[in-house]
Amino acid sequence: MIMKKLLFTVIAVAAFFTLTTNEASAQDYKNAIGGRFGNANGVSFKTGLNKGAMLELIGNFRSNSGVKYANLTGLYEVYNPIGGAEGLHWFYGAGATIGSYKVKGFDGDIYLSANGVLGLDYKFKGAPINLSLDWIPALQITPDTGFWGGDIGLGVRFTF
Repeated sequence: MIMKKLLFTVIAVAAFFTLTTNEASAQDYKNAIGGRFGNANGVSFKTGLNKGAMLELIGNFRSNSGVKYANLTGLYEVYNPIGGAEGLHWFYGAGATIGSYKVKGFDGDIYLSANGVLGLDYKFKGAPINLSLDWIPALQITPDTGFWGGDIGLGVRFTF
């Protein structure tokens, strides 16, 4: 029952984002690839979907003496310009993460979460560089349900 409600919520949110993209303006680039640095470091790839919307894929990893994990996050993001600041946009969106983790002394597990995203995105005029600062909170669905306050990350990407 919880999975049905969650699936319905994700579909409703995606439909809302799709409907709101008509009001957003186009991004200053079509594709971008680079790094995302935060609680976990990783690789980030963004691609334009339609007017004002992008898909971002983030592959994160972290390894220290007590915890090892890796995950893949997909986010649908809606971009809106900030007036008077050429190249600067704010964005919001939603998506999901699948990953695995292992804590020292315990068995590892696979997890799935629903994510939100809120951030700022800047494309340098005349240079193929994009910077973003974002916050990605998560609602973990499996193996245990719980809210994670999220990760704040800095993205540095090459645009093409």
